[in-house]
Amino acid sequence: MIIAVDLLKPFSYEFFRNGLIIATLAGALCGLIGVFVVLRGMSYIGHGLSHAVFGGAALAAVLNLNYFIGAGFWGLASGLMIGRVSRKRIIGADAAIGVITTASFAMGLALQARFGQAKRSIDAVLFGNVLGVFTSDILAVAGVGILSAVVIVGLYRKLLFATFDPEVAGVSGVSVPAMEAVLMVLLSATILVTVRVIGVLLISALLVLPAVTARLMTNSFGRMLWLSPVLGAIFGGVGMYISWYADVPSGAVIILAGTLVFIAAYSAVGVRRRAQLAGINHH
Repeated sequence: MIIAVDLLKPFSYEFFRNGLIIATLAGALCGLIGVFVVLRGMSYIGHGLSHAVFGGAALAAVLNLNYFIGAGFWGLASGLMIGRVSRKRIIGADAAIGVITTASFAMGLALQARFGQAKRSIDAVLFGNVLGVFTSDILAVAGVGILSAVVIVGLYRKLLFATFDPEVAGVSGVSVPAMEAVLMVLLSATILVTVRVIGVLLISALLVLPAVTARLMTNSFGRMLWLSPVLGAIFGGVGMYISWYADVPSGAVIILAGTLVFIAAYSAVGVRRRAQLAGINHH
């Protein structure tokens, strides 16, 4: 009985309940968007955009602007700029991401060093602070999650086509640049609302881990779209709960929990099954 009470103790604190809700929601949202990040080879973009958002967040903190306005505008502009530069093919997408996002990150670090009064809020974005979230943060994550789900369901066929066969999709009348822009906006919004939970340094891992784990479990695009958010929610909730007792930053525990599940799934999937999964079917 004493053990049971002890296990439920964290739930008596409102800040922990809020943290658990937002970690679970953030994991589910990252899992959903992560399917496209993984299948389209956009992992580096997710990593880069989180660094771009950090620059915008630092600028917002120094200018005393609302975080969502400052970091949101900066992150979205960076995402669309990356898409535009990489489509021109003058320089590769990886180089475009490297130039735009590392400059933004460097600006954030410079502002952090120069303006001490904004240091705490900048640190929260850099490392994540799941126990310092507000109701507005929870509503923002839930709002972006609902919007993302509605957009993905509504544009399911077009997104599927543009993801697996962009050349044929273009010929068939699907605007591939428009679909890429939609994904970039959703990815930017996802990073914007979840980065304060997980932190810039770990957000790219949460975008990738649920999706690659789901990929090991199924070769169906449709199943990946619900399995990945479920896994992300589990990683977020379980990681948050364990971090309370481990006395380790929750972002790190969430990623470690996801990594352990990925290793278990990878080990469980035989060599033959991995060979079968090399081809994904579009259902």
